[in-house]
Amino acid sequence: MKTKFKTRIKELRARHDLTQEQLADKLGVRRETIGHVENGKYNLSLLLAYKIARALESSIEEVFIFEEDN
Repeated sequence: MKTKFKTRIKELRARHDLTQEQLADKLGVRRETIGHVENGKYNLSLLLAYKIARALESSIEEVFIFEEDN
């Protein structure tokens, strides 16, 4: 069974009027990291997921949607 995830980061950033660069600065990461996470191309740590959720005033479950392939 394979697990993949989608994110709502782009949608939530827009709600908070944040660019990728601004969110990256808040988190102490590069803008490219945010872009890769948004596109599902980066397997982020739980700590970074938590920080992203906090920065977007959301829970991890609201930001990241996990799906399992059977």
